[in-house]
Amino acid sequence: HSSFPKILGCSAAPGPVPKDYIRVYSMRFCPFAQRTRLVFKAKGIKHEIINVHLADKPEWYLKKNPFGIVLTLETPAGEVIYESPITCEYLDEVYPEKKLFPSSPFAKAQQKMMLEHFSKRIGYFYRISSGRKNGQDVSGLEAELKEKLSKLNEDLVNKKTKFFGGDSITMIDYMMWPWFERLETFELQHCLDGTPELKKWTERMREDPAVKATMYSVDAHKAFYKTFLDGNPDFDYGL
Repeated sequence: HSSFPKILGCSAAPGPVPKDYIRVYSMRFCPFAQRTRLVFKAKGIKHEIINVHLADKPEWYLKKNPFGIVLTLETPAGEVIYESPITCEYLDEVYPEKKLFPSSPFAKAQQKMMLEHFSKRIGYFYRISSGRKNGQDVSGLEAELKEKLSKLNEDLVNKKTKFFGGDSITMIDYMMWPWFERLETFELQHCLDGTPELKKWTERMREDPAVKATMYSVDAHKAFYKTFLDGNPDFDYGL
């Protein structure tokens, strides 16, 4: 069960979290928040979603998350957890059915190291699209991104697996997916041209029920991202 109430900056603080649920403070188009929403769907965890207006953050939200960013979780006991990798690991531990992290400490550490590498690449997507909007030559940045993506392709080739943690989806796939869902929004889908295994990975990911459940259309992503680049993000786009 998910509810998507429209939340405005001036809205009153929500009441206590219902028993057996986890509350998710999110923003519909945020790729970091999507990571945790993917985990909720993949594990079938009961949750409710409250979308926060990030340009006009309510005071009560800043008390829960001093960074004022999404995603934040709140439990019926009033426990608050934030930062997408931390929330995802928390959910995987608290709801051990259908584990997404591998049980081997080394394999889990490998996924976390891979995530560290990927996190350093996220900036390219935004720098390229905002640079392009400002009329800058982004060909050098694009070449760098292509090189980073070819390393991910190599990784799949060497592992001979369908996904990054084996032949079924694990945590690392969900941690990276949101930016691949947005490749067309960033006008960077051509960066997959020389990476056949990575391209196949994106096609397999699109078939996943959790991915399908949290996905927005390219048109919706593009429309929101345009408002974001113009400096006036429309968090309620399409509602």
